[in-house]
Amino acid sequence: MKIAIIGSGSWGIALAVHLVKVGHEIKIWSFSSEESKLINEKRRCKFLPDVRIPKGITCFLDFKEVIENSDIILHVTPSKATRNVIEQYKLYVKDQPVIMCSKGFEAETLYTLDEVLKEELPFSKIGALSGPSHAEEVSIGVPTALVIASEHEEVCEIVKNNFACPDLRIYTSKDVKGVELGGGLKNIIAFCAGVAAGMGLGDNSFAALITRGLVEISRLGVAMGGKQNTFYGLTGLGDLIVTCLSEHSRNRKAGLLIGKGATIEEAKKEVGQTIESIDNIEIAYKLMKQYQVRMPIVETVYEVLFCNLSPQEAVNRLMTRDLREE
Repeated sequence: MKIAIIGSGSWGIALAVHLVKVGHEIKIWSFSSEESKLINEKRRCKFLPDVRIPKGITCFLDFKEVIENSDIILHVTPSKATRNVIEQYKLYVKDQPVIMCSKGFEAETLYTLDEVLKEELPFSKIGALSGPSHAEEVSIGVPTALVIASEHEEVCEIVKNNFACPDLRIYTSKDVKGVELGGGLKNIIAFCAGVAAGMGLGDNSFAALITRGLVEISRLGVAMGGKQNTFYGLTGLGDLIVTCLSEHSRNRKAGLLIGKGATIEEAKKEVGQTIESIDNIEIAYKLMKQYQVRMPIVETVYEVLFCNLSPQEAVNRLMTRDLREE
């Protein structure tokens, strides 16, 4: 297949490295001439310094060059750039499926990213690829399982049959909303896990946070139209575990810094890449209010970030809430 990848960050490059290994031809779009030159000439990605980019992957600055004659398009940009980038390339999209590989929300509309795709590309068949998948591991062939969700069975079949190999197992789902929400909301709990680590809390605290965090994710997810079982699968529980516990997680690292006393700006500077969780916490707080869902972890971490609540007081507040049946 000829595959167009929109975005040259760590996840876009990891997908490219995997897909060229499977036997596909890859063209990547980058907004940065510096990144494009590094990929094409040095065969490197600054976000994956230990990965050598193989032949069969070429990076361009021109959308038409990347998308024209492609069989499928993978969108892999930060969530805040999603609509702007789609607006620039949608003129070149014909009948190719478009797969959302980014996780998060559009802040202005509170849309999940599949909703942005549907609004900008109303005649395209779309899907969402998600699951527990650090770019650092996918790019070197660590066994990984993902889920492709689409309302169109043929889209799921295309991705499953052309992306899977012994290193990457692909499951299918029709629950696009649940898959999108699981992937977007888990970053918030990962951020909280980092805060807990920065405060020096223990395994008991992590277990409670992940378990109750999953409850909150599924509450909001079901209220917004996702299916309960989806949140106990790869894109919910699976993604939550890997993001909360891994040293690769930017969201966990940001929380870790704040748990140790850093400001938001200091954490952003230290991490150096997009931290989806900080934006997503504010969005989840608004969605919680809109759908009238009880989410005490989300509400409390929102107050830590935006209302000057200290992490220590946040833990105390969560632990001393009214006792109730699980």
